[in-house]
Amino acid sequence: MTSPKFLRGVLLLPAAALLSGCNTVLMSPAGDLAVRQRDIIIVSTILMLLIIIPVIALTLLFAWRYRASNKDAVYTPEWDHSTLLELLIWAAPLLIIIALGALTWVSTHKLDPYRPLERIDAKREIPPDTRPLTVQVVAMDWKWLFFYPDQGIATVNELAAPVDRPIRFEITSTTMMNSFFVPALAGQVYAMPGMETKLHAVINKPGVYDGFSANYSGAGFSGMRFKFHGMTAEEFDAWVQQVKAKGQNLSRDKYEALTQPSEWVPVQYYGDVAPNLYDAILNRCVQSGQPCLKDMMDQPNHKHAANESRDGKVGKVGTASWKMRGGKTDALLADAMCTADNTSQFATRLSGGPLADATLRRAPGEGLTQ
Repeated sequence: MTSPKFLRGVLLLPAAALLSGCNTVLMSPAGDLAVRQRDIIIVSTILMLLIIIPVIALTLLFAWRYRASNKDAVYTPEWDHSTLLELLIWAAPLLIIIALGALTWVSTHKLDPYRPLERIDAKREIPPDTRPLTVQVVAMDWKWLFFYPDQGIATVNELAAPVDRPIRFEITSTTMMNSFFVPALAGQVYAMPGMETKLHAVINKPGVYDGFSANYSGAGFSGMRFKFHGMTAEEFDAWVQQVKAKGQNLSRDKYEALTQPSEWVPVQYYGDVAPNLYDAILNRCVQSGQPCLKDMMDQPNHKHAANESRDGKVGKVGTASWKMRGGKTDALLADAMCTADNTSQFATRLSGGPLADATLRRAPGEGLTQ
């Protein structure tokens, strides 16, 4: 006859099989920034366990000590206060909250992804003459496009960097919000169309690491993955030469074809890239004749911006200046803003499509129809 212990063991096998597939890369990363983030997770967990473990232990202890069958337990239904007990209950959590707050404040500033790195790892500072490797990242549907402006190359779904060399990521997106994430390297950073986010990181160990999107972005989200290669300086130089030798030309026309939604896209190399292509993607003016967002938002150079308003209120939106007239934002700047309702019409105006003339003929400040 089968024993109960054997049956319990059999039932636990599926759970054990599921746990065997867990990846502990967050707890054993290969980049200094990710290591420091891991340390914050560990310290925060330990601080919280200082409260959680005693509370659980005391809960079990009280339940056992004051059980109904224990006739030796003192029954005091009128008891309602203990200064010492209140002090312990409130002081310990307060101290832990203060410690967690201080840790969060310091780490938020020290590990700001926009902040250039100050060290290679815990034992080595960055040499003064070190130049970071610049990588421009574009989140697409559903693939990743990487530009190496200093090397003059680009890749799809493959990223490489030398070990112990700071990397400066400049990140944007083509159509929707996404999230760039290489767990072994650093935490996730969002990618947004028409905007640029930054991430400074360094890889300290050679190897091949997983990168992916950490923000759901549609049907092909699950296949939006790439490999990040940590290489020696010599291996990286050889990889760059390989991309130049095998890669094709990434013109603006080919980029337009690449923007079409596709899933599980294989690695592609581009040994020659159209000038200022990343800047055009960021400012949404890849097609010929499209005005760039940075130019449209430069309102001080527009004739309407020279007119002084009665209110005289001046503000800032990023690098763009705007003036308030009668409590309303300048009409031209308002029309340049994309919203969920007017995005398609705004794109039509910029692309010179069949509705372009109709939308351009409306009166200034009239806005786009919904």
